[in-house]
Amino acid sequence: MRAPVPSSEPVPTPVELLLVATEAVDRASRIIRDRPPSQVTMKGDRDPATDIDYAIEREIRNFLLDQAPSVGFLGEEDGQYGDISAEMWWALDPVDGTINFIHGVPLCGVSLGLIHRNEPVLGVIDLPALNLRYSAALGDGAFCGRTPIRIRETASLKDAVVALGDYAVGADAIAKNAKCLRVTGGIAAVAQRVRMFGSAAVDLAWVAEGRISASVMLDNKPWDTAAGIAIAREAGAVVIDDRGERHNGASMTTIAAAPLIAYDLARIVRAANLEA
Repeated sequence: MRAPVPSSEPVPTPVELLLVATEAVDRASRIIRDRPPSQVTMKGDRDPATDIDYAIEREIRNFLLDQAPSVGFLGEEDGQYGDISAEMWWALDPVDGTINFIHGVPLCGVSLGLIHRNEPVLGVIDLPALNLRYSAALGDGAFCGRTPIRIRETASLKDAVVALGDYAVGADAIAKNAKCLRVTGGIAAVAQRVRMFGSAAVDLAWVAEGRISASVMLDNKPWDTAAGIAIAREAGAVVIDDRGERHNGASMTTIAAAPLIAYDLARIVRAANLEA
């Protein structure tokens, strides 16, 4: 495997790189469909990865570095490869929703995003067990397969189905989950329903498609959210942090929602922080 090298070629646009990302995710999805997990490694407290996670990350990393050698890479399992402070870098979750995957729950898949100057500009999410593929590139719209998708224009939280990210495990889980419980209570008091699907990729893609009205995640990493944020924004979602500011690479909270309810959700999350 070779490292990314400086290139004299023009920096490709997100739309141009969408073809590369699509082929990469095709390769990953074939691995998920053809090879059931046979080995589980514990990375931390209740935090597993399978041999499929690692196999996909190696396959996709090598493919992307061959196709776009000037673009850095960050994967959930093996970490950084190349310069992720560069103009553009990939963020890959090889199996988003690993716990679901291990237990045969179909809410899991591949999530590949492209980040340019700290902003997600491209995303491809594939949910192989559901035969669903979501994609978007900056300025080119969002799609499920070849069909354009758009958010559900929900005007009030009382009409909103809101997905919440997983409860925490590992270090500081008790404190993190106390906050998550406060957020859950605050949202459940006013929303139509609260759901927890166990996959950031599913949450954000389904906001984009209008299956749900909003997604709230209190602790996330770029590989969790980059692809989904790009898709949700292209579908018309507002994506902010708990301060109501535009989400970027430094944000620790991700709120993706229809514009008329996004800031109400941010206020609920912010109030939960103040109660600590």
